[in-house]
Parts: sequence; structure tokens; C-alpha cells
Amino acid sequence: MKMILLRKFRVLILMVFLIACSMHIMIDLLPKLERHSNSGCSCSHTPSEKPQSWGKQSWPNKHTLRILQDFSNEPSSNVSSHSLESDKTQASKRLEHHEQRGDRKRPLIQDATVTKNAPDKGSRLSALYDHPLYKRSLPSLTEEDTLFNVNTDIRFDPKAAEDQSWDTEGNVDEFSPTGELTADSYPNWLRFHIGINRYELYSRHNPVIDALLKDLVIQRITSVAMKSGGTQLKLIMTFHNYGQALFKPMKQTREQETPPDFFYFSDFERHNAEIAAFHLDRILDFRRVPPVAGRLVNMTKEIRDVTRDKKLWRTFFISPANNVCFYGECSYYCSTEHALCGKPDQIEGSLAAFLPDMALAKRKTWRNPWRRSYHKRKKAEWEVDPDYCEEVKQTPPYDSGTRLLDIMDMTIFDFLMGNMDRHHYETFEKFGNETFIIHLDNGRGFGKHSHDEMSILVPLTQCCRVRKSTHLRLLLLAKEEYKLSMLMAESLVRDRLSPILIQPHLEAMDRRLRQVLNVLSECIEKEGYSYVVEDDLQGDQGTDHTHTGPRRR
Repeated sequence: MKMILLRKFRVLILMVFLIACSMHIMIDLLPKLERHSNSGCSCSHTPSEKPQSWGKQSWPNKHTLRILQDFSNEPSSNVSSHSLESDKTQASKRLEHHEQRGDRKRPLIQDATVTKNAPDKGSRLSALYDHPLYKRSLPSLTEEDTLFNVNTDIRFDPKAAEDQSWDTEGNVDEFSPTGELTADSYPNWLRFHIGINRYELYSRHNPVIDALLKDLVIQRITSVAMKSGGTQLKLIMTFHNYGQALFKPMKQTREQETPPDFFYFSDFERHNAEIAAFHLDRILDFRRVPPVAGRLVNMTKEIRDVTRDKKLWRTFFISPANNVCFYGECSYYCSTEHALCGKPDQIEGSLAAFLPDMALAKRKTWRNPWRRSYHKRKKAEWEVDPDYCEEVKQTPPYDSGTRLLDIMDMTIFDFLMGNMDRHHYETFEKFGNETFIIHLDNGRGFGKHSHDEMSILVPLTQCCRVRKSTHLRLLLLAKEEYKLSMLMAESLVRDRLSPILIQPHLEAMDRRLRQVLNVLSECIEKEGYSYVVEDDLQGDQGTDHTHTGPRRR
């Protein structure tokens, strides 16, 4: 009797196991069958449509995840890519269809050959870029001055260069390379990477940058994952042409200011601040911010349905107002109380193009000498020691070369934005100490237009140093014919999410620019012009790699 019961129990266990396996297989196969049955549908999900039924949605097809690296320290660049003109055409048609359905007020980023939104001959922006200060040429670049040495005779196969752990199942219809690519026909994100050199992230009039900005808006999103680390949610988006970008979703409206009792480290990151920072950096002629563009994203079709990040997928829900929401996972602002909700499933965000993968172009992270304490009660050393800059000048790499002047440029850049959150910065390791600072992570800028945080200018007031080219450009931007606020307004109107900044923020930049010039004027009066202003306009920039120590008082 006991043996019979034991056999029945074993049979029962086996049946349960078989049923579980069958259900698991069906769960994996259903999404494929649904995609196959809907492959002939050419309809698009527009803002006016209702969110998709959640009862019919199952977890996407599983496959091995690509290791997506940290944007600020270990960015992944996907060194294989292929941009198809047909995909661009279809994406453009979808965006035009969205505009016809009620989004007419938001102009698209125009191609470099289109003059609708491009500055005409009478524009302030064109006049600025025609000024001699914006036409200085770089010295001849050697192999040591370029980030990548490209052999134009070598052909590039995106599939061969792609990470082999990436499962290509289901992508055959989405990506069908017609042949190998030459260097001139590389996708725009790769051409941007190839153009990086010792002196700049991109050249002043490089048409690839405008093309890359357009790609960030129209390229189809094929994969989404959460970026690890950080206090707030950020997403890594992979496009149809294998490019990647960091997506920061909209958390506040343009009019909302940082509350006066908020600490700088607890403030929200703003997507529009990332966009505005790129345009400001380019107008200042620093060109140290990777290209950033605004995009209206469909949370259902372009995030939830394409993500392979199960933790992210599980945080989607429908709000009481019938809007699609999600909150993801992060160390601070990731909960149902801080959920990101669409209208009903459309959300704004900034997309910042990735820098080259760390495996290809290593970057070094440096602690900002004027880093804040990030503590509610403690103060940093520079806040209590008025001679702090003298210590910095005696410490490598600030005791020689141009690094201290780069810090001054970054200080002015941050002050114009009102950004207090500059704790670290990065440089490309290949170029050693003789290269520019990369201005990453600007989301906490433009938080207050009614307040000018003078503590951001402390490095400038303590060191009293600036490049002559920077000083002359600041004086130029203070003139009425090259007014900074007007230049920013003209540049920002080309973005997909225009208007990016409200008028008070634009006017605040003019006011802060005058304060920077006043600080420099006081420094020159106290220390003398030759001490304060470092002449970098004589001869070719960067040709002399021998450097002397900083000038002493």
C-alpha cells in the first residue's frame, strides 16, 4: 500500500513539473507569436491613443543582456553600428504624423541642409560664429593628438564588431546590413567619436554634430536599461543604428524653481538643463559637453515594450488618472511617490550621446579641488581658507600646464547655469594632463533664476586666473549685438522640445555674465592684467608641450 502511494506521489510530482515547464515555454513563445502576427501592422501609437492593455502584455523575450556600463565613468559606446536611410525615413514619417495629431507647436530639429530653423545670414548666432574668436584653427594633429587613429582603407562591419553576447534573435528584420562600411559612411555617433582629439570633443562647424542631434530624436529605440548608481533614475537607450544615449526624464516643469530650503545635493535633475548646458557650452566655444537633444518618448512602446531590464519593467503601472507611470530603481527618488507619469504615455526627456566605450578610450576621473562637502553642516576646506588656491597651485596637475585654467572655464560655465553639483570631472587618459576637461552631468543647472549662487565663483575669486580667449569671448557675449540670452534663445529654438528655458533663466545668464566680468575686473585691478589673463592666442594652441609652473604672487 505504501509503495502504491509513493508511486502515485512521484507521478503527481512529475506531472506538476511538466505543467510548469509547459507554462514557462508558452510564456517565452507568446511574445514572439504576437510580434509575428502583428508584423504587417504599420500603425503607430500616437499621443492621442489610449495606453495598451496591460492584461495582454507579458514579460519580453529573454536573452543575454549586454553589459551596459556607467555613463560618467564607464560609458558603453557600441563600437559597431549601421545607419539605414530607410529607417530614418520611416522615423521621420512617424514624427510628422505625431505633429499632425496635435504636436504642431514643437518644431523638429532640422537637418544641416534645411534652413527652416537654421540661423540665417542676419542671425546673431551666425554672426557670432563668423567672429575671428570663433575661427581659430587647431595645430596640426598627430597620432598622439587624436583619440582614435582611423585607417580609411579598413572596412567596418558592424555585426563583426558587435559584442557576441548580444542575442540577435528577432533583429534580422530590424537590421540587415547591405555590405561593409567605409570610414566616410560610418554612423554619426561613431563619426563623432572619431573626431575627438586632444583639444576638443568636436570641431566648431562639424556637420556630424547636427546630424547626431537629429539621430537622437528620430532613431528607433531598440533597447532600454536602467543606469546603475545615482540618486535619480536615468535610462540607457540603444538605437537601431547601435548608438547609445543617456535618457533623463522630465521631473519638473520649466517654471518650477528649486525650493530655497533644498540642499544642492537633494535637488531634482532637470532634463532641460542638460539640453541648455550643451548649447551654452558650444556658445562659450568650450565644446566639452557631449551632444544632447530633447525627445518626446512613448513610455509604452519605446521603454516598457523594448526593455530587457526586468526590475524596470516591474515598476510600470497605470495611475488613477489613467496615465502610464514608472519609477525604476535608484538610491533616492525612485518610488511610487516620485513616479514619472506620461500624458497618457508620452514623456519628455534629454538624450545625451555616449562617449566612446572605456575599453576603447579610457577616461580618468578627478576630484574637483573645489568640491563641496555634501553635508548639511560641514564645510569644505576652500570655504574656510581664503588662500586655498595657493595650495591647489602647488599640487599636480594644477602646478603646470593648463588644468587650472580649465577649472576656471568650468567654474564660469557652472556659474552661468547656477550649477553647484560639480564634485568630479573627467579627462581622456590617452592625452595625459595636457587636454581639456569633459563637462558631464549638468542636470542640476538652471534650478534658480531668481538667485545667483556666488559661492560657485570662489575658484575664480581665489585664483584670479583666466584664459585670454575666454575673457575676450565673455566680453563679446556681454555686448548687445552678441547678447548671451539672445544667442541661447536662438540656439535652443532648434531643439525638439523648444522652449527649453523660460525667459527669466535667459535673463539670469546675462546678469551672471556681468558678475563674472566684474570679478575679473577686480582681479585685474588688484593683480595686474598680465598676471590674471593667460595669453593663449599667440601661436598655435597646444604645439608646445613643455609647461612651466603657475605664476606666483
